[in-house]
Amino acid sequence: MGELGRGDTNGILSLPWIRPERTSAGLGWDRIYLSKQRERPYRAEFGPARTHQLILHLAGPVTVRRGVGSPGERSRRIPAGGLFLQPSHQELSVELGGELDTLHVYLPDSAVQEAAGSDAPVRLADELGSVDPLLEQLVLALDSVVRDWEPGARAYADQLAALVAAQLARQHRSGRSTPPAPRSVEALTDRQFAQVRELMDERLAEPLGLAELAAAAGLSVSRFARRFKARTGLPPHRYLLRLRVDQAGLLLRTGTEPIVDIAVRCGFSHQEHLTRVLRAHLGTTPAALRRDG
Repeated sequence: MGELGRGDTNGILSLPWIRPERTSAGLGWDRIYLSKQRERPYRAEFGPARTHQLILHLAGPVTVRRGVGSPGERSRRIPAGGLFLQPSHQELSVELGGELDTLHVYLPDSAVQEAAGSDAPVRLADELGSVDPLLEQLVLALDSVVRDWEPGARAYADQLAALVAAQLARQHRSGRSTPPAPRSVEALTDRQFAQVRELMDERLAEPLGLAELAAAAGLSVSRFARRFKARTGLPPHRYLLRLRVDQAGLLLRTGTEPIVDIAVRCGFSHQEHLTRVLRAHLGTTPAALRRDG
């Protein structure tokens, strides 16, 4: 599957007055698409899309009606933080009652089915004004990745996309019943972990997506993410960042290579990116590490 884009959505983002402030277009994301924009009041019908549509209201309250003109018409005044969920492959009739800042997230049904980890297909509910603090934070985190994009953040973005899919599959399925008690998660085997670690070491300077790491272990993305954390105690993107920080620190303490070259060699976009990360993780700077040896 190629990068997801506006052509994979149901058409709301193609309304003539919508001018997205930022989107994930051009970042190579093939499992999720994000767009931030301001919407005007409208009433329209949209055809089905192959992606699930999740809208996070960033302001409010605003009145929204869905199923307009149908026997199942619903109306709700949705506050900031409220969610609108439109399952894939379904037509949509909707009316927005006021101006609104929104974050739209679209992801393919295959991502949800993979995250569910079940032989039986999962159908998502059509929701109007639901509240899910975890899902809200995941969407906001995705937006922050787009806003402050660094090539090294690809694995983090993939992890967030997998978490969004998993939360939708578990908490927003149609006719959802009480979920079963959580089971212990199987960890990566020694062989799988060695293969993944080898790939991380070889590609330390390059953007490395979650799908590539999962392929090295011979697992789906969702299973890999769970088993990797069970093995290491960290999500893949955090572990990879730790490797980059450790390698940068070693080179700074023991070598004379220019700091800007070390930054690029260890997977950071530029020297300022390395400085920001070292300050956040080690409470120091590249120059201080080099000076203190």
